[in-house]
Amino acid sequence: MGKYSKLLVSLLIMLTLVLAACGGGAEEPAAEAPAPTEAPAEPTEAPAEPTEAPAEEAEPTEEPAEEPAAEATAEPTEAPAEEAAASGDVVVPEAGQDITSVFMPKFLGILVFDQANTGAQEAAAELGVSAPEFLGPTPENSVQGQIEILTTATTQGVGAIMISNNAGDQLAPAAAAAKEAGLTVVTWDSPIPSGEGEDVFIAQVDFNETGIVMADMALSILGEAGGQLAILSASPDAANQNAWNAAFQQALEEDPKYAALELVDLVYGNDQSEDSYNQALALVDKYPDLKLIMAPTTVGIAAAAKAMQDEGLCEDVKVSGLGLPAEMVSYTLNGCAPEFALWSFTDLGYLSYYVAYLLSTGQMEAAEGVTFEAGRMGTYTIEKDPTRDAGLRVLMGPFTVYTAENVEAAAQ
Repeated sequence: MGKYSKLLVSLLIMLTLVLAACGGGAEEPAAEAPAPTEAPAEPTEAPAEPTEAPAEEAEPTEEPAEEPAAEATAEPTEAPAEEAAASGDVVVPEAGQDITSVFMPKFLGILVFDQANTGAQEAAAELGVSAPEFLGPTPENSVQGQIEILTTATTQGVGAIMISNNAGDQLAPAAAAAKEAGLTVVTWDSPIPSGEGEDVFIAQVDFNETGIVMADMALSILGEAGGQLAILSASPDAANQNAWNAAFQQALEEDPKYAALELVDLVYGNDQSEDSYNQALALVDKYPDLKLIMAPTTVGIAAAAKAMQDEGLCEDVKVSGLGLPAEMVSYTLNGCAPEFALWSFTDLGYLSYYVAYLLSTGQMEAAEGVTFEAGRMGTYTIEKDPTRDAGLRVLMGPFTVYTAENVEAAAQ
C-alpha cells in the first residue's frame, strides 16, 4: 500500500499543477485589461501624435479612392468637342471617320475656286475619308443655283457642306434648314452676312485689313499726288466683296494719309470676264482723269488689265486689286498692274475641309475659343467674327502683295 500511496500522492500533485496552470491562463487577461485604459493617457501628454496617426491610418482608404479618379479622367477623352472649349485643349483630328460632303463655290469655271477644291480634296485624302463632291451653279444662275444645291444636299442627308456664298442673306433660310436637319454648314471665302444657318466662316484674311491693303497699294501706285480711282467689283450680293469695298472706302475717308486718293465710282462686272472688261472701258470713258481701277476680284482685275493693255492705256490708267499670280504675271511685268495681292486658295479649301470634318464628326464644336489642328497648316482658333454683327470665324491669312520682283516665282 505504501507504493500505491506514493503513486496517488504524485497524481494529486500533478493534478494540482494542471489546475494551477489553467487558473493562471484565465487570470492573465484580467491582469492585462488595465493596459488599454492606461494607453489613452499617453496621447494626452503628446497631442501631436494622435493628429498624425489618423493620417497614417487613412492611407489604406485613399488607395481605393485613386482608382475611381483615374477612371474619371479617362472618360473626357471620349468627348473632346465639349471639353476642348472648357479646358482650352487643342483638338487633334482623329482620321478615318467618313462623312459625305459638298464643296460649293460661288459658281463653276473660276480658277481660284478650282484651286480651293484641290485643297479640300487634299485634306480629305489626308484624313482618309471620301472626297467632297464639287458642285456649283452656273454664273448666270449663281444665287438660285446655290440655294438649290444646298436644299438638295439637305434632302439627301449630306453630312457637311462648304459654301463660298454668292447669295448674301438670301441663302440664310436654306442654311438654317440644313443645320436643323443636322448638316454642318461651313462658309469659306464669302460668309452669310447675318451668320444665320452658318456654323463657322473660314476667312481667308481679315476683311477690315483687306480695305487697308487695297488703300496702301493704291497709294503706292499713285504716289503722294494721288488721283481719281474707281472700284470694279464682282456681284452686288457677294458678302466678301461688299465688306472689302466698305473697308476700302472707310480707310480712304478716315485716314489722312489717303487724302489725295479720290474714289469716284463703284461698278460691278459680276465676276464675268466680258462684263468686267466692258465695265473697265466704261469707267475710262466716263472719267477722263481716272488714274486707277481697283478690282478686288480675280476675274475683274485680269479683265481690267487686259482692257487697259488692249487700248494702250497702261501708262495712263493702272490696275490693282486681288489677283492670281498665274493670270497677272504678264500685266505686272508690263506695268499695267504694278501691284496686287492675294492669299492661297488651295490652303483656304484645305482649312475649310478640316473644320467641316471636325464639326461633322463631333470631334469639335463651333464655339468661340475652341482651338484645333488642321494638318500641315498648323493650329487655329475659332473666334467671334469682328466684321459682322453675329457669326464665328477662323482667320487663315496672310496676304501676299505681288510686284515685278516676286510675281514670276509665284506664277510657277
